[in-house]
Amino acid sequence: MRTTAVENAALSLAALGLGLMAGFFATYTINVNLALAQVDGSTYATVQSLLNQTVRHPAFGVLFFGGVAAPAAALALNWRHAASAPFWLLATGAAIYLVGVVVFTANVHLPLNMYIESWDPPALPSDWAATRAAWNQANAVRAGSAALAFLLTLAALTFRALPASVGSEPPPPDASPFPAADHPAGCASARSR
Repeated sequence: MRTTAVENAALSLAALGLGLMAGFFATYTINVNLALAQVDGSTYATVQSLLNQTVRHPAFGVLFFGGVAAPAAALALNWRHAASAPFWLLATGAAIYLVGVVVFTANVHLPLNMYIESWDPPALPSDWAATRAAWNQANAVRAGSAALAFLLTLAALTFRALPASVGSEPPPPDASPFPAADHPAGCASARSR
């Protein structure tokens, strides 16, 4: 079944949104967290609190929740392809993002963020280093979930772009791409009648 430009654009937009979030969490994990692991507790408490507070703005909200909304819209627009591999790759990616990023953030990161933001940098709690390690590990889970969701959506785009004949049985050697009346041999036999 052929796809429409709208169906393909929706799938592409879902991939873009998930890719942006995968990049955000990966950059944080492989760059920001490594830098913050090198600073003292007071500096960590101050900087991590500022990062947590400044990320709460409309643009981030659109991207963060767009990682659920864009795939959901793409699935709705592609419903007539529900039996296809691209549809299920996207659905799996969307579910992984929803659970591994959005639900995980609400249940793990937000409580950690609130706890870190409650600290007084000159008088840190005794578990500050363990909390930093827990935050970093949890962010690695989000980064992995977002990356997997993005890769599955890229796979959906790739499968969507493949010709329909890929993976199907090859035609028999004597099969002709021409209808019988248009086949050169058929024309010759028709002329000889």
